[in-house]
Amino acid sequence: MRYTIALVRSILFWLLFFLMSSFSSIGAVISLPVSHKATIWFVRVWAKGHRLFCRFVLGHRIVVEGEMPDIPVLYVFKHEGAFETIEQPGLFKHPAVFAKEELFSIPVWGKAAQFYGLIPVDRDGGGKAMRAMLGAAKAALAAGRPLVLFAEGTRVPHGQAPGLRPGFAGMYRLLGVDVIPVAVNSGIAYPPRRWVKWPGTITYKIGETIPAGLPREEAEERVWRAINALNPPEALLEGYKALQK
Repeated sequence: MRYTIALVRSILFWLLFFLMSSFSSIGAVISLPVSHKATIWFVRVWAKGHRLFCRFVLGHRIVVEGEMPDIPVLYVFKHEGAFETIEQPGLFKHPAVFAKEELFSIPVWGKAAQFYGLIPVDRDGGGKAMRAMLGAAKAALAAGRPLVLFAEGTRVPHGQAPGLRPGFAGMYRLLGVDVIPVAVNSGIAYPPRRWVKWPGTITYKIGETIPAGLPREEAEERVWRAINALNPPEALLEGYKALQK
């Protein structure tokens, strides 16, 4: 019975979210030559609509422990599912999110994402791609926008704690900005790569600000510990041992 209820809720959720995504993407693209603010508004509506559907259709309770100031710093999020990626335009007014380059090839959505100001990550592009990414990140910071990085590089099932991708260390050193780490346990109720979602509580836990200029190893370990703060202690210990090998 529990699975049947979750299945029905998930079907309704995906139908509503598809309609909302279509409306927001088309609206954002139509507004491209007219108003950048309108594009930002449509993207924000998309994120807010997703949050409402999660709450009232899927039965999610969303808790935020701490503050996420909308300031030009580097946010590093735990990445357990699509939930926290879709949430970003609702958590911040106009975040600059690092996103896989292939996402920009999605019809309609990709064009809106490019105009909105997401930062493409080309892992095979070499130095030229890195310079372009760094330039886009510096421009976003200069405009007062927070940067958002999913430093694990891919969605990680809840309870797993892999190391950070090398890109974090490069951005941290070259940008010279403070880092705010954010743990999230969305994988419990919004599991990755599964279209059936479950009711439950999704928590954001904001860690202590990590200042710019620390040695690479110290910065990486502090970020890693903070974004995994909602993992079971045994999973955190196992992940830490793997880091030391």
